Amino acid sequence: MTVTWEELGWERVATGVGRCRLPVWDCTAGLVVGREAALMVDAGSSLAEGTRLRVHAEELAGHRVTHLALTHPHFDHVLGAAAFAGAEVFAAVGAESVLTRKGLGAEELRADAVRNGLDETAATEAVDTLVRPRHLVSGEWTLDLGGGRQVLLANVGPGHTAHDLAVLVPGSPGSPEVVFCGDLVEESGEPQAGPDAVPSHWPAALDRLLGLGGEDALYVPGHGAVVDAAFVRAQRDALATRFGVSP
Repeated sequence: MTVTWEELGWERVATGVGRCRLPVWDCTAGLVVGREAALMVDAGSSLAEGTRLRVHAEELAGHRVTHLALTHPHFDHVLGAAAFAGAEVFAAVGAESVLTRKGLGAEELRADAVRNGLDETAATEAVDTLVRPRHLVSGEWTLDLGGGRQVLLANVGPGHTAHDLAVLVPGSPGSPEVVFCGDLVEESGEPQAGPDAVPSHWPAALDRLLGLGGEDALYVPGHGAVVDAAFVRAQRDALATRFGVSP
């Protein structure tokens, strides 16, 4: 019997496209299902969380997860990546400097995870098995998932971080376009600008998101409920005001 998105606690956003709001940090993970392949968008905050995501995703897809796109290198989005063994991993160019098992980037990830409440053992285990992206996106990259399903990965940053990747799932008759935004867009709270944010470029990154999806797309934020173009535009204007960026 085929399992439904709702039975696993996922939200179906469009045909063959869904997302899960993870506990604790309300972080979004997404899934795009093709005939021969499946793309996971972000991997959760730990190996245990990544494993649960992979099991659910493969139940929904009916086959293994073949691709993993990491929207940005923050612990709650990337530390589950090692659970997706064999998947082709994509990230914005430059993210590989953070997503490496040795060096300052890895230690900062671990420290940030523990500081935000992740168990220290779980954080250390995840960082020790950290997955370095094999495919680095500098502009746009199209993935063919089979059955006419293509997905566009777009390097739209910097903004929330120096390495922000968006995922566009084109629409089809009766099914809207969907844009996975990472933390460039947040609905459940004010967008977070940490020390690795690039505030002066953030509004322009949101302009690029809107250019990708258009007025009728559904925009999936890194945290919170699915939003529309008007919400993204309002957040863009609020960020421009907050950071003193000219229109």
